[in-house]
Amino acid sequence: MFKKILIANRGEIACRVIKTAQKMGIKTVAVYSEADKRALFVALADEAVCIGPAASAQSYLVADKIIAACKQTGAEAVHPGYGFLSENADFSRRLEEEGIKFIGPKHYSIAKMGDKIESKKLALDAKVNTIPGHNEAISGPDEAVKIAQGIGYPVMIKASAGGGGKGLRVAFNDKEAHEGFSSCVSEAKNAFGDDRVFIEKYVLEPRHIEIQLLGDSHGNYVYLNERDCSIQRRHQKVIEEAPSPFVDPAMRKAMGEQAVALARAVNYESAGTVEFVVGADKSFYFLEMNTRLQVEHPVTEYITGVDLVEQMIRVAYGEKLAFSQADVKLDGWSMECRINAEDPFRGFLPSTGRLVRFDPPAEREDVRVDTGVYDGGEISMFYDSMIAKLIVHGKDRDDAIQKMRDALNEFVIRGISSNIPFQAALLQHPRFCSGNFNTGFMVEEYPDGFDASMVPHDDPALLASVATFARMRYIERAVQISGQMAGHGRSVKKDLVVLMAGVRYPVSVEAIDGGMRIRQGDKAYDIVSDWTFRDLLFKGTVNGAPICLQIERRGLCYHISHFGLQVQPMVMTGVAASLLERMPEKQPPDLSKYLLSPMPGLLREVAVQPGQEIKAGQKLAVIEAMKMENVLKAEQDSVVKKVVAHPGASLTVDEIIIEFE
Repeated sequence: MFKKILIANRGEIACRVIKTAQKMGIKTVAVYSEADKRALFVALADEAVCIGPAASAQSYLVADKIIAACKQTGAEAVHPGYGFLSENADFSRRLEEEGIKFIGPKHYSIAKMGDKIESKKLALDAKVNTIPGHNEAISGPDEAVKIAQGIGYPVMIKASAGGGGKGLRVAFNDKEAHEGFSSCVSEAKNAFGDDRVFIEKYVLEPRHIEIQLLGDSHGNYVYLNERDCSIQRRHQKVIEEAPSPFVDPAMRKAMGEQAVALARAVNYESAGTVEFVVGADKSFYFLEMNTRLQVEHPVTEYITGVDLVEQMIRVAYGEKLAFSQADVKLDGWSMECRINAEDPFRGFLPSTGRLVRFDPPAEREDVRVDTGVYDGGEISMFYDSMIAKLIVHGKDRDDAIQKMRDALNEFVIRGISSNIPFQAALLQHPRFCSGNFNTGFMVEEYPDGFDASMVPHDDPALLASVATFARMRYIERAVQISGQMAGHGRSVKKDLVVLMAGVRYPVSVEAIDGGMRIRQGDKAYDIVSDWTFRDLLFKGTVNGAPICLQIERRGLCYHISHFGLQVQPMVMTGVAASLLERMPEKQPPDLSKYLLSPMPGLLREVAVQPGQEIKAGQKLAVIEAMKMENVLKAEQDSVVKKVVAHPGASLTVDEIIIEFE
């Protein structure tokens, strides 16, 4: 077995590979950019080598620097993770020429299957059903429009070397095809160093179902069941699960055998994934093959018991697969939520900065957290937005959903925004819970975006009661402070009012063994907990049922998060509540005459000039953040008075870009 391997990646996947390497007794080498010098994966590795500046094009995408690091440290093999150079045939070939093993498929397999255009041609030759499209490289946006017209709208414009939602657009008309092609080319060049794109028919109401497979250098192949990745936002996976609620055993067998046949056609070695687009009639079409480890691989590991990273390392070393297709099991149900640094209440805009608190759920047999960050660490603007992957395993789908909901309640993140409230809302959505969804779920269910009103809660009065419990604990502590003047000590009132989300909740409090009974009219909540003010997690029981939520005191409010709902109740006496209701509300400032940066990022383009008349919907500026381009458009007709920020500027949230007359 290898003595030392190098991980040519960063973040959570680098940590994931290191974990398995340590289990196998293999030393690890991390390569890192200057922006990642304090990252968790650097600390976990046995050795670490800096390979350049923050920009991926000057560090993680430079094969020469990675090969030099291998020679410097004596690493015998390279695990590429996903993204960056993981599907670069030239990188795999160069490693082979240098006598360094690539922990992945051979370069010729990557060249045939990793390139989206070449894989389409191979699939056609192998008589695999494929979606109609144009598989040749496209010269420019005008040609892209003509091709799209010939195929028929809607069409998908996709980077040949793409993945992770980068370099991908769906166009429903000529204008969107023209703009989408330009954006795809730009994103693809920045993310992958390859600006080729192709166009294919976009299948309406599709499911995205993929088959995980393994192959070795001795001609042995197995498929490890399927994953359903249909819950996507802007073509990026949000929740993945295995198995799929849509796939039956006969369909699973047919898809798996076709995936293996495709792998055999290119003498595929290592872990790989064949993606299919699946219609409502259970017909399936080859979409592409990912010649690398997938982000969502943990759900497959849970239901099969197979460590995919370990199998990749063993295959690269030349070992035979130690099991056959008959040995592959399907045990229970697994789900993964991608926890991203983005604000779901502001259009999912990126959120960067310091992780003031990072306290994920404790790992246990049925809960797993894959992450590359730590408490006090930083979410950088230079890379993707993933904070962590939260994975659970249940005996069936309903059990997995409930365990994921509970685990999300336990996931504490402060300092930046995360998409946890959105994930929690999805897990309560009746359509998701029924399993009746497709890749259009987000657009169909949230056509106007996502806001706080879309996060349901069965019993908001329960949250008002927990806030009362916390307030009483605070008052009880204040009463015990020594040195209070006689006759002026803090008194404890038992009748209070909770103001929450515009609703008034009169409550009364009485002590019970280990807690309090909070009465609201004819309803009573017996709350038992040993919660203290230092705890962000409130754990205990309510009327005998276990409860876990997040609570913290900020000024007069108690900020509570439960099943994705975020409320800020205030608990006070009836007199104080009546007086507060009479206070005038402070009006927010008028910012309609400014274009503000909605996120931290790099200003790539300002598309207007002072004195220019603009129309609603017109492009004003482009900001790059976390490897994605974000186009800012005018909300109303106006005239540009002043351009305040210029291309190349690093913007903070709410920084002024343009002033209007």
